[in-house]
Amino acid sequence: MRLSLLTAGGMLGGTALAVKYMHDEVGGMEALNRTVSFYSLAIPKYIQYRTHMFLDSPDETWDQLDKETSQQGLDKILSLRGFYIKSGQMVATNIGNGFPPIWQETFSVLQDGCPHKPFEVVRAIIESEYGKPLEQVFTSFEEIPIGAASIGQVHRATLHNGQEVVVKIMYPEVEDLFRGDVRTIKMFAQVAQPVHVPPLEEVEKQFMTEFDYVQEAKQMEQVRINLEKAGLAGKNKLAVVPKAYMDFCTKRVLVMEELKGEKLPDAIQRDVEQYAKKAGMAVDEFKLQEEMKVRELKKQGKDTIGPSAAEFDAYIKLETAKNKAQNISARLYNYTVGWIPGFQKKEYVSNKTLPLNYAKLIDDLIMIHGHEVLVDGYFNGDCHPGNILMMNSKKQLGLIDYGQVKKLSKEERLRMCRLILALADDDKKEIIDIMKESGFRSKAMNEDVIYKFAKVSYDEDNEDLTDGQHIQLFMESLQAKDPIDTIPENYIMVGRTSVMLRGFAHALRQSRSIAKAWAPIAQKVLDSEQ
Repeated sequence: MRLSLLTAGGMLGGTALAVKYMHDEVGGMEALNRTVSFYSLAIPKYIQYRTHMFLDSPDETWDQLDKETSQQGLDKILSLRGFYIKSGQMVATNIGNGFPPIWQETFSVLQDGCPHKPFEVVRAIIESEYGKPLEQVFTSFEEIPIGAASIGQVHRATLHNGQEVVVKIMYPEVEDLFRGDVRTIKMFAQVAQPVHVPPLEEVEKQFMTEFDYVQEAKQMEQVRINLEKAGLAGKNKLAVVPKAYMDFCTKRVLVMEELKGEKLPDAIQRDVEQYAKKAGMAVDEFKLQEEMKVRELKKQGKDTIGPSAAEFDAYIKLETAKNKAQNISARLYNYTVGWIPGFQKKEYVSNKTLPLNYAKLIDDLIMIHGHEVLVDGYFNGDCHPGNILMMNSKKQLGLIDYGQVKKLSKEERLRMCRLILALADDDKKEIIDIMKESGFRSKAMNEDVIYKFAKVSYDEDNEDLTDGQHIQLFMESLQAKDPIDTIPENYIMVGRTSVMLRGFAHALRQSRSIAKAWAPIAQKVLDSEQ
Protein backbone atom coordinates (compact mmCIF):
# COMPACT_ATOMS: atom_id res chain seq x y z
CA MET A 1 0.00 0.00 0.00
CA ARG A 2 2.78 2.40 0.98
CA LEU A 3 4.69 1.50 -2.15
CA SER A 4 1.58 2.20 -4.20
CA LEU A 5 1.16 5.58 -2.54
CA LEU A 6 4.81 6.44 -3.10
CA THR A 7 4.54 5.38 -6.71
CA ALA A 8 1.34 7.36 -7.18
CA GLY A 9 2.86 10.35 -5.41
CA GLY A 10 5.96 10.11 -7.55
CA MET A 11 3.88 9.89 -10.68
CA LEU A 12 1.76 12.87 -9.68
CA GLY A 13 4.83 14.87 -8.68
CA GLY A 14 6.59 13.91 -11.89
CA THR A 15 3.54 14.84 -13.92
CA ALA A 16 3.30 18.19 -12.15
CA LEU A 17 6.97 18.90 -12.83
CA ALA A 18 6.56 17.84 -16.46
CA VAL A 19 3.54 20.11 -16.90
CA LYS A 20 5.43 22.99 -15.20
CA TYR A 21 8.41 22.42 -17.55
CA MET A 22 6.18 22.28 -20.62
CA HIS A 23 4.28 25.38 -19.44
CA ASP A 24 7.53 27.35 -19.11
CA GLU A 25 9.13 25.91 -22.25
CA VAL A 26 6.33 26.69 -24.70
CA GLY A 27 5.30 29.98 -23.10
CA GLY A 28 2.26 29.91 -20.83
CA MET A 29 -1.02 28.09 -20.39
CA GLU A 30 -2.54 28.94 -23.78
CA ALA A 31 0.63 27.77 -25.52
CA LEU A 32 0.61 24.61 -23.39
CA ASN A 33 -2.99 23.88 -24.42
CA ARG A 34 -2.01 24.33 -28.06
CA THR A 35 0.96 21.99 -27.56
CA VAL A 36 -1.27 19.30 -26.06
CA SER A 37 -3.71 19.71 -28.94
CA PHE A 38 -0.89 19.32 -31.48
CA TYR A 39 0.58 16.26 -29.76
CA SER A 40 -2.83 14.61 -29.46
CA LEU A 41 -2.78 14.16 -33.23
CA ALA A 42 0.94 14.19 -34.07
CA ILE A 43 2.11 11.42 -31.73
CA PRO A 44 -0.56 8.78 -32.56
CA LYS A 45 -0.17 9.48 -36.28
CA TYR A 46 3.62 9.33 -36.09
CA ILE A 47 3.40 5.92 -34.41
CA GLN A 48 0.82 4.77 -36.97
CA TYR A 49 3.01 5.77 -39.91
CA ARG A 50 6.08 4.15 -38.36
CA THR A 51 4.13 0.94 -37.81
CA HIS A 52 3.08 0.78 -41.45
CA MET A 53 6.67 1.43 -42.53
CA PHE A 54 7.81 -1.49 -40.35
CA LEU A 55 5.04 -3.74 -41.74
CA ASP A 56 5.79 -2.63 -45.31
CA SER A 57 2.06 -2.06 -45.86
CA PRO A 58 0.66 -2.06 -49.42
CA ASP A 59 -0.02 1.14 -51.41
CA GLU A 60 -3.77 0.88 -50.80
CA THR A 61 -3.24 1.08 -47.03
CA TRP A 62 -0.95 4.10 -47.40
CA ASP A 63 -3.40 5.86 -49.73
CA GLN A 64 -6.23 5.48 -47.22
CA LEU A 65 -4.02 6.56 -44.31
CA ASP A 66 -2.82 9.63 -46.23
CA LYS A 67 -6.39 10.56 -47.14
CA GLU A 68 -7.59 10.35 -43.52
CA THR A 69 -4.55 11.96 -41.93
CA SER A 70 -4.27 14.86 -44.36
CA GLN A 71 -7.86 15.89 -43.62
CA GLN A 72 -7.37 15.46 -39.87
CA GLY A 73 -4.17 17.50 -40.12
CA LEU A 74 -5.92 20.29 -42.02
CA ASP A 75 -8.72 20.42 -39.44
CA LYS A 76 -6.15 20.66 -36.64
CA ILE A 77 -4.22 23.41 -38.43
CA LEU A 78 -7.34 25.48 -39.07
CA SER A 79 -8.33 25.19 -35.41
CA LEU A 80 -4.87 26.16 -34.09
CA ARG A 81 -3.80 28.62 -36.83
CA GLY A 82 -0.49 30.36 -35.94
CA PHE A 83 2.73 28.71 -37.12
CA TYR A 84 0.81 25.55 -37.99
CA ILE A 85 -0.69 27.34 -40.99
CA LYS A 86 2.82 28.26 -42.15
CA SER A 87 3.88 24.61 -41.74
CA GLY A 88 0.82 23.52 -43.70
CA GLN A 89 1.75 25.90 -46.51
CA MET A 90 5.09 24.09 -46.75
CA VAL A 91 3.21 20.82 -47.13
CA ALA A 92 0.98 22.37 -49.81
CA THR A 93 4.12 23.44 -51.66
CA ASN A 94 5.32 19.82 -51.37
CA ILE A 95 8.80 20.80 -50.22
CA GLY A 96 11.37 18.24 -51.31
CA ASN A 97 8.64 16.18 -53.00
CA GLY A 98 8.09 14.70 -49.55
CA PHE A 99 4.30 14.39 -49.57
CA PRO A 100 1.84 12.37 -51.67
CA PRO A 101 -0.49 14.40 -53.95
CA ILE A 102 -3.46 14.01 -51.58
CA TRP A 103 -1.59 16.02 -48.91
CA GLN A 104 -0.75 18.78 -51.34
CA GLU A 105 -4.32 18.88 -52.63
CA THR A 106 -5.90 18.88 -49.15
CA PHE A 107 -3.57 21.55 -47.77
CA SER A 108 -3.74 23.79 -50.85
CA VAL A 109 -6.52 25.81 -49.17
CA LEU A 110 -3.85 27.13 -46.78
CA GLN A 111 -2.06 28.97 -49.58
CA ASP A 112 -4.61 31.76 -49.36
CA GLY A 113 -7.91 30.36 -48.18
CA CYS A 114 -7.56 30.48 -44.40
CA PRO A 115 -10.54 31.63 -42.30
CA HIS A 116 -10.51 35.39 -41.80
CA LYS A 117 -11.39 37.58 -38.83
CA PRO A 118 -14.42 39.91 -38.79
CA PHE A 119 -14.10 43.47 -40.04
CA GLU A 120 -14.56 44.89 -36.53
CA VAL A 121 -11.21 43.33 -35.57
CA VAL A 122 -9.57 44.81 -38.68
CA ARG A 123 -10.98 48.28 -38.01
CA ALA A 124 -9.73 48.16 -34.41
CA ILE A 125 -6.20 47.23 -35.51
CA ILE A 126 -6.05 49.98 -38.15
CA GLU A 127 -7.38 52.70 -35.85
CA SER A 128 -5.03 51.60 -33.07
CA GLU A 129 -2.02 51.75 -35.42
CA TYR A 130 -2.88 55.12 -37.01
CA GLY A 131 -4.45 56.73 -33.97
CA LYS A 132 -7.37 58.00 -36.05
CA PRO A 133 -10.59 56.68 -37.65
CA LEU A 134 -10.16 54.38 -40.64
CA GLU A 135 -12.08 56.84 -42.84
CA GLN A 136 -9.41 59.49 -42.30
CA VAL A 137 -6.81 57.19 -43.89
CA PHE A 138 -8.84 55.49 -46.63
CA THR A 139 -11.73 56.78 -48.74
CA SER A 140 -12.90 53.21 -49.26
CA PHE A 141 -12.05 49.91 -47.60
CA GLU A 142 -13.51 46.54 -48.63
CA GLU A 143 -14.74 44.70 -45.56
CA ILE A 144 -14.34 41.23 -47.09
CA PRO A 145 -10.63 40.32 -47.37
CA ILE A 146 -9.14 39.11 -50.65
CA GLY A 147 -6.93 36.69 -48.74
CA ALA A 148 -6.06 35.44 -45.27
CA ALA A 149 -3.00 33.54 -44.10
CA SER A 150 -1.00 32.63 -41.01
CA ILE A 151 -0.42 36.04 -39.44
CA GLY A 152 -3.12 38.26 -40.92
CA GLN A 153 -5.36 39.13 -43.83
CA VAL A 154 -5.42 41.42 -46.88
CA HIS A 155 -8.06 43.95 -47.98
CA ARG A 156 -8.51 46.24 -50.97
CA ALA A 157 -8.72 49.95 -50.20
CA THR A 158 -8.32 53.41 -51.74
CA LEU A 159 -6.19 56.22 -50.33
CA HIS A 160 -7.41 59.83 -50.23
CA ASN A 161 -5.22 60.65 -53.25
CA GLY A 162 -7.22 58.11 -55.28
CA GLN A 163 -4.51 55.45 -55.28
CA GLU A 164 -5.93 51.91 -55.19
CA VAL A 165 -3.98 49.76 -52.74
CA VAL A 166 -4.04 46.51 -50.81
CA VAL A 167 -3.69 46.59 -47.04
CA LYS A 168 -2.13 43.79 -44.98
CA ILE A 169 -3.34 43.61 -41.40
CA MET A 170 -1.43 41.66 -38.74
CA TYR A 171 -3.37 39.90 -35.99
CA PRO A 172 -2.22 41.19 -32.56
CA GLU A 173 -1.85 37.76 -30.92
CA VAL A 174 0.18 35.98 -33.59
CA GLU A 175 3.71 36.77 -32.38
CA ASP A 176 3.24 35.00 -29.04
CA LEU A 177 1.43 32.09 -30.71
CA PHE A 178 4.19 31.64 -33.28
CA ARG A 179 6.90 31.48 -30.63
CA GLY A 180 5.10 28.77 -28.67
CA ASP A 181 4.18 26.81 -31.80
CA VAL A 182 7.75 26.73 -33.13
CA ARG A 183 9.03 25.54 -29.76
CA THR A 184 6.41 22.79 -29.78
CA ILE A 185 7.39 21.57 -33.23
CA LYS A 186 11.10 21.77 -32.32
CA MET A 187 10.49 19.61 -29.24
CA PHE A 188 8.67 17.06 -31.39
CA ALA A 189 11.46 17.13 -34.00
CA GLN A 190 14.16 16.60 -31.35
CA VAL A 191 12.62 13.22 -30.61
CA ALA A 192 11.12 12.18 -33.95
CA GLN A 193 13.21 13.96 -36.60
CA PRO A 194 16.45 15.47 -35.18
CA VAL A 195 17.78 16.33 -38.64
CA HIS A 196 15.12 19.06 -38.90
CA VAL A 197 16.06 20.87 -35.67
CA PRO A 198 18.79 23.21 -37.10
CA PRO A 199 16.57 24.32 -40.02
CA LEU A 200 13.68 24.89 -37.61
CA GLU A 201 15.87 27.09 -35.42
CA GLU A 202 16.81 29.26 -38.41
CA VAL A 203 13.23 29.32 -39.66
CA GLU A 204 12.19 30.46 -36.17
CA LYS A 205 14.63 33.39 -36.39
CA GLN A 206 13.34 34.34 -39.81
CA PHE A 207 9.68 34.09 -38.84
CA MET A 208 10.28 36.47 -35.97
CA THR A 209 11.16 39.15 -38.56
CA GLU A 210 7.65 38.83 -40.03
CA PHE A 211 6.13 40.70 -37.10
CA ASP A 212 7.17 44.16 -38.25
CA TYR A 213 5.48 45.33 -41.43
CA VAL A 214 7.67 48.44 -41.69
CA GLN A 215 10.68 46.14 -42.00
CA GLU A 216 8.84 43.94 -44.50
CA ALA A 217 7.93 46.99 -46.60
CA LYS A 218 11.59 48.07 -46.68
CA GLN A 219 12.63 44.55 -47.70
CA MET A 220 10.04 44.45 -50.47
CA GLU A 221 11.24 47.81 -51.79
CA GLN A 222 14.85 46.64 -51.83
CA VAL A 223 14.01 43.42 -53.71
CA ARG A 224 11.91 45.43 -56.18
CA ILE A 225 14.78 47.86 -56.81
CA ASN A 226 17.28 45.00 -57.20
CA LEU A 227 15.16 43.04 -59.68
CA GLU A 228 14.20 46.11 -61.71
CA LYS A 229 17.87 47.11 -61.92
CA ALA A 230 18.67 43.61 -63.25
CA GLY A 231 15.89 43.81 -65.85
CA LEU A 232 14.01 40.92 -64.26
CA ALA A 233 11.07 42.92 -62.87
CA GLY A 234 9.00 45.85 -64.08
CA LYS A 235 6.92 46.63 -67.15
CA ASN A 236 7.12 43.86 -69.79
CA LYS A 237 9.67 41.91 -67.71
CA LEU A 238 9.48 38.41 -66.22
CA ALA A 239 8.01 39.60 -62.94
CA VAL A 240 6.65 42.53 -60.99
CA VAL A 241 7.08 43.36 -57.30
CA PRO A 242 4.53 45.70 -55.67
CA LYS A 243 5.55 49.16 -54.52
CA ALA A 244 5.20 49.83 -50.79
CA TYR A 245 3.65 53.12 -49.63
CA MET A 246 6.02 53.69 -46.73
CA ASP A 247 4.17 56.70 -45.28
CA PHE A 248 1.21 54.43 -44.51
CA CYS A 249 3.14 51.41 -43.18
CA THR A 250 3.24 50.65 -39.45
CA LYS A 251 4.29 47.64 -37.40
CA ARG A 252 0.94 45.92 -37.99
CA VAL A 253 -0.34 47.56 -41.21
CA LEU A 254 1.35 47.35 -44.63
CA VAL A 255 -0.02 49.38 -47.56
CA MET A 256 1.16 48.55 -51.07
CA GLU A 257 0.32 48.68 -54.74
CA GLU A 258 -2.25 46.13 -55.89
CA LEU A 259 -1.05 43.69 -58.53
CA LYS A 260 -3.75 42.71 -61.02
CA GLY A 261 -3.65 38.95 -61.13
CA GLU A 262 -4.67 35.80 -59.31
CA LYS A 263 -2.89 33.48 -56.93
CA LEU A 264 -0.81 30.98 -58.86
CA PRO A 265 -2.48 27.94 -57.20
CA ASP A 266 -5.87 29.26 -58.40
CA ALA A 267 -4.57 29.75 -61.95
CA ILE A 268 -3.14 26.23 -61.96
CA GLN A 269 -6.38 24.77 -60.60
CA ARG A 270 -8.33 26.43 -63.42
CA ASP A 271 -5.76 25.06 -65.84
CA VAL A 272 -6.33 21.54 -64.52
CA GLU A 273 -10.09 22.02 -64.82
CA GLN A 274 -9.65 22.94 -68.50
CA TYR A 275 -7.51 19.87 -69.15
CA ALA A 276 -10.08 17.67 -67.41
CA LYS A 277 -12.91 19.23 -69.44
CA LYS A 278 -11.08 18.56 -72.71
CA ALA A 279 -10.54 14.95 -71.61
CA GLY A 280 -14.25 14.60 -70.75
CA MET A 281 -13.49 13.82 -67.10
CA ALA A 282 -14.24 15.16 -63.66
CA VAL A 283 -11.28 16.98 -62.11
CA ASP A 284 -10.65 14.32 -59.44
CA GLU A 285 -10.83 11.59 -62.06
CA PHE A 286 -8.37 13.44 -64.29
CA LYS A 287 -5.92 14.02 -61.42
CA LEU A 288 -6.08 10.35 -60.45
CA GLN A 289 -5.42 9.32 -64.04
CA GLU A 290 -2.38 11.61 -64.23
CA GLU A 291 -1.08 10.31 -60.91
CA MET A 292 -1.42 6.71 -62.12
CA LYS A 293 0.45 7.60 -65.32
CA VAL A 294 3.35 8.98 -63.28
CA ARG A 295 3.41 5.89 -61.05
CA GLU A 296 3.48 3.62 -64.09
CA LEU A 297 6.29 5.62 -65.71
CA LYS A 298 8.30 5.36 -62.49
CA LYS A 299 7.76 1.59 -62.36
CA GLN A 300 9.04 1.34 -65.92
CA GLY A 301 12.06 3.50 -65.07
CA LYS A 302 10.97 6.16 -67.55
CA ASP A 303 11.22 9.94 -67.35
CA THR A 304 8.24 11.57 -65.60
CA ILE A 305 9.06 15.18 -66.54
CA GLY A 306 6.28 16.99 -68.40
CA PRO A 307 6.46 18.98 -71.65
CA SER A 308 9.29 21.44 -72.29
CA ALA A 309 8.78 25.20 -72.59
CA ALA A 310 8.94 24.91 -76.39
CA GLU A 311 6.35 22.11 -76.41
CA PHE A 312 4.04 24.14 -74.18
CA ASP A 313 4.49 27.16 -76.47
CA ALA A 314 3.55 25.13 -79.53
CA TYR A 315 0.43 23.81 -77.78
CA ILE A 316 -0.56 27.30 -76.57
CA LYS A 317 -0.18 28.70 -80.11
CA LEU A 318 -2.39 25.92 -81.43
CA GLU A 319 -5.04 26.61 -78.77
CA THR A 320 -4.83 30.36 -79.50
CA ALA A 321 -5.46 29.69 -83.19
CA LYS A 322 -8.41 27.43 -82.33
CA ASN A 323 -9.90 30.07 -80.04
CA LYS A 324 -9.47 32.76 -82.70
CA ALA A 325 -11.16 30.61 -85.35
CA GLN A 326 -13.99 29.72 -82.96
CA ASN A 327 -14.55 33.38 -82.05
CA ILE A 328 -14.60 34.44 -85.73
CA SER A 329 -17.15 31.72 -86.42
CA ALA A 330 -19.22 32.78 -83.40
CA ARG A 331 -19.10 36.44 -84.47
CA LEU A 332 -20.27 35.64 -88.02
CA TYR A 333 -23.06 33.46 -86.66
CA ASN A 334 -24.17 35.96 -84.01
CA TYR A 335 -24.37 38.86 -86.51
CA THR A 336 -26.32 36.80 -89.05
CA VAL A 337 -28.33 33.81 -87.89
CA GLY A 338 -28.05 34.93 -84.27
CA TRP A 339 -30.35 37.90 -84.95
CA ILE A 340 -33.19 35.61 -85.98
CA PRO A 341 -35.70 35.13 -83.15
CA GLY A 342 -35.49 31.64 -81.66
CA PHE A 343 -31.81 31.15 -82.49
CA GLN A 344 -29.44 31.21 -79.52
CA LYS A 345 -26.24 33.22 -79.87
CA LYS A 346 -22.90 31.43 -79.58
CA GLU A 347 -20.50 32.24 -76.74
CA TYR A 348 -17.01 33.59 -77.33
CA VAL A 349 -13.95 31.79 -75.97
CA SER A 350 -11.86 33.77 -73.47
CA ASN A 351 -8.08 33.72 -73.60
CA LYS A 352 -8.24 32.94 -69.89
CA THR A 353 -8.84 29.35 -70.99
CA LEU A 354 -5.40 29.18 -72.60
CA PRO A 355 -3.07 26.79 -70.75
CA LEU A 356 -0.12 27.95 -68.70
CA ASN A 357 3.44 27.18 -69.74
CA TYR A 358 4.52 25.26 -66.63
CA ALA A 359 8.08 24.76 -67.86
CA LYS A 360 8.68 28.49 -68.47
CA LEU A 361 6.94 29.36 -65.21
CA ILE A 362 9.33 27.15 -63.22
CA ASP A 363 12.40 28.28 -65.19
CA ASP A 364 11.52 31.95 -64.61
CA LEU A 365 11.04 31.45 -60.86
CA ILE A 366 14.32 29.57 -60.55
CA MET A 367 16.18 32.25 -62.52
CA ILE A 368 14.73 35.13 -60.50
CA HIS A 369 15.54 33.54 -57.16
CA GLY A 370 18.97 32.49 -58.39
CA HIS A 371 19.70 36.15 -59.13
CA GLU A 372 18.43 37.19 -55.70
CA VAL A 373 20.66 34.65 -53.93
CA LEU A 374 23.84 34.74 -56.00
CA VAL A 375 23.96 38.29 -57.42
CA ASP A 376 22.16 40.41 -54.82
CA GLY A 377 22.68 38.21 -51.76
CA TYR A 378 19.24 39.47 -50.73
CA PHE A 379 16.45 36.97 -51.27
CA ASN A 380 12.94 35.92 -50.31
CA GLY A 381 13.10 32.71 -48.27
CA ASP A 382 9.34 32.15 -48.45
CA CYS A 383 8.69 31.66 -52.17
CA HIS A 384 5.79 29.21 -51.89
CA PRO A 385 3.10 29.38 -54.64
CA GLY A 386 0.68 31.27 -52.41
CA ASN A 387 3.14 34.18 -52.56
CA ILE A 388 3.15 34.22 -56.36
CA LEU A 389 0.53 35.72 -58.67
CA MET A 390 -0.16 35.00 -62.32
CA MET A 391 -0.73 38.48 -63.72
CA ASN A 392 -3.81 38.98 -65.90
CA SER A 393 -1.64 39.21 -69.02
CA LYS A 394 -0.34 35.68 -68.29
CA LYS A 395 3.06 37.03 -69.31
CA GLN A 396 4.32 38.09 -65.88
CA LEU A 397 4.59 36.71 -62.38
CA GLY A 398 3.66 38.87 -59.40
CA LEU A 399 5.98 38.31 -56.43
CA ILE A 400 4.57 39.23 -53.02
CA ASP A 401 5.16 38.74 -49.27
CA TYR A 402 8.65 39.72 -48.14
CA GLY A 403 8.52 38.95 -44.43
CA GLN A 404 11.33 36.40 -44.66
CA VAL A 405 14.12 38.09 -46.57
CA LYS A 406 17.65 36.88 -45.89
CA LYS A 407 20.89 38.77 -46.54
CA LEU A 408 24.20 37.08 -47.38
CA SER A 409 27.59 38.71 -46.93
CA LYS A 410 29.78 38.98 -50.02
CA GLU A 411 31.95 36.13 -48.72
CA GLU A 412 28.92 33.91 -48.16
CA ARG A 413 27.49 34.79 -51.55
CA LEU A 414 30.70 34.02 -53.46
CA ARG A 415 31.15 30.77 -51.54
CA MET A 416 27.61 29.78 -52.48
CA CYS A 417 28.46 30.52 -56.13
CA ARG A 418 31.43 28.14 -55.87
CA LEU A 419 29.25 25.50 -54.22
CA ILE A 420 26.62 25.79 -56.96
CA LEU A 421 29.28 25.24 -59.65
CA ALA A 422 30.69 22.24 -57.78
CA LEU A 423 27.19 20.76 -57.43
CA ALA A 424 26.44 21.36 -61.11
CA ASP A 425 29.67 19.53 -62.04
CA ASP A 426 29.05 16.88 -59.34
CA ASP A 427 32.59 17.51 -58.07
CA LYS A 428 32.33 15.57 -54.82
CA LYS A 429 35.69 16.67 -53.37
CA GLU A 430 35.02 20.34 -54.07
CA ILE A 431 31.49 20.09 -52.64
CA ILE A 432 32.82 18.57 -49.42
CA ASP A 433 35.64 21.11 -49.12
CA ILE A 434 33.26 24.07 -49.57
CA MET A 435 30.76 22.64 -47.08
CA LYS A 436 33.54 22.29 -44.49
CA GLU A 437 34.80 25.78 -45.29
CA SER A 438 31.30 27.20 -44.80
CA GLY A 439 31.08 25.79 -41.27
CA PHE A 440 29.03 22.63 -41.81
CA ARG A 441 29.75 20.13 -39.05
CA SER A 442 28.62 16.59 -38.30
CA LYS A 443 29.75 14.29 -35.51
CA ALA A 444 32.15 12.16 -37.59
CA MET A 445 32.43 14.48 -40.62
CA ASN A 446 31.53 11.54 -42.86
CA GLU A 447 32.23 12.77 -46.37
CA ASP A 448 29.44 10.78 -48.00
CA VAL A 449 26.92 12.33 -45.59
CA ILE A 450 28.29 15.84 -46.24
CA TYR A 451 28.10 15.33 -50.01
CA LYS A 452 24.56 13.94 -49.99
CA PHE A 453 23.31 16.59 -47.58
CA ALA A 454 24.63 19.32 -49.88
CA LYS A 455 23.05 17.74 -52.95
CA VAL A 456 19.63 17.40 -51.31
CA SER A 457 19.75 20.84 -49.70
CA TYR A 458 20.92 22.93 -52.63
CA ASP A 459 20.55 20.93 -55.82
CA GLU A 460 18.22 17.96 -56.33
CA ASP A 461 16.61 14.98 -54.62
CA ASN A 462 16.15 12.37 -57.35
CA GLU A 463 15.74 8.68 -56.57
CA ASP A 464 19.28 7.85 -57.68
CA LEU A 465 20.62 10.14 -54.97
CA THR A 466 18.20 8.96 -52.26
CA ASP A 467 18.54 5.28 -53.22
CA GLY A 468 14.83 5.21 -53.95
CA GLN A 469 13.95 6.16 -50.36
CA HIS A 470 11.29 8.64 -49.37
CA ILE A 471 13.06 11.95 -48.72
CA GLN A 472 12.20 11.85 -44.99
CA LEU A 473 13.64 8.34 -44.56
CA PHE A 474 16.68 9.36 -46.58
CA MET A 475 17.38 12.35 -44.31
CA GLU A 476 16.89 10.14 -41.26
CA SER A 477 19.37 7.61 -42.66
CA LEU A 478 21.96 10.39 -43.07
CA GLN A 479 21.33 11.51 -39.50
CA ALA A 480 21.68 7.94 -38.22
CA LYS A 481 24.93 7.44 -40.14
CA ASP A 482 26.50 10.69 -38.94
CA PRO A 483 24.45 13.11 -36.79
CA ILE A 484 24.53 16.68 -38.09
CA ASP A 485 25.62 19.23 -35.49
CA THR A 486 25.89 22.55 -37.33
CA ILE A 487 24.48 23.96 -40.55
CA PRO A 488 25.63 27.49 -41.49
CA GLU A 489 22.58 29.53 -40.53
CA ASN A 490 22.64 31.85 -43.53
CA TYR A 491 22.71 28.86 -45.87
CA ILE A 492 19.72 27.19 -44.24
CA MET A 493 17.38 29.66 -45.92
CA VAL A 494 19.15 29.18 -49.26
CA GLY A 495 18.44 25.46 -48.88
CA ARG A 496 14.84 26.20 -47.94
CA THR A 497 14.46 28.33 -51.07
CA SER A 498 15.98 25.57 -53.19
CA VAL A 499 13.74 22.80 -51.86
CA MET A 500 10.66 25.05 -52.03
CA LEU A 501 11.29 25.80 -55.70
CA ARG A 502 11.94 22.13 -56.38
CA GLY A 503 8.81 21.06 -54.52
CA PHE A 504 6.70 23.33 -56.71
CA ALA A 505 8.53 22.06 -59.80
CA HIS A 506 7.90 18.44 -58.77
CA ALA A 507 4.19 19.18 -58.38
CA LEU A 508 4.03 20.44 -61.98
CA ARG A 509 6.16 17.54 -63.27
CA GLN A 510 8.96 19.98 -64.07
CA SER A 511 11.77 18.63 -61.88
CA ARG A 512 14.98 20.63 -62.10
CA SER A 513 18.56 20.60 -60.86
CA ILE A 514 18.81 23.94 -59.10
CA ALA A 515 22.61 23.88 -59.37
CA LYS A 516 22.58 23.40 -63.14
CA ALA A 517 19.97 26.14 -63.53
CA TRP A 518 21.94 28.55 -61.32
CA ALA A 519 25.41 27.62 -62.63
CA PRO A 520 25.52 30.28 -65.42
CA ILE A 521 24.57 32.95 -62.87
CA ALA A 522 27.21 31.70 -60.42
CA GLN A 523 29.92 31.62 -63.08
CA LYS A 524 29.12 35.15 -64.21
CA VAL A 525 29.28 36.42 -60.62
CA LEU A 526 32.65 34.76 -59.97
CA ASP A 527 34.07 36.03 -63.26
CA SER A 528 33.09 39.61 -62.45
CA GLU A 529 33.78 39.75 -58.71
CA GLN A 530 36.84 37.59 -58.05
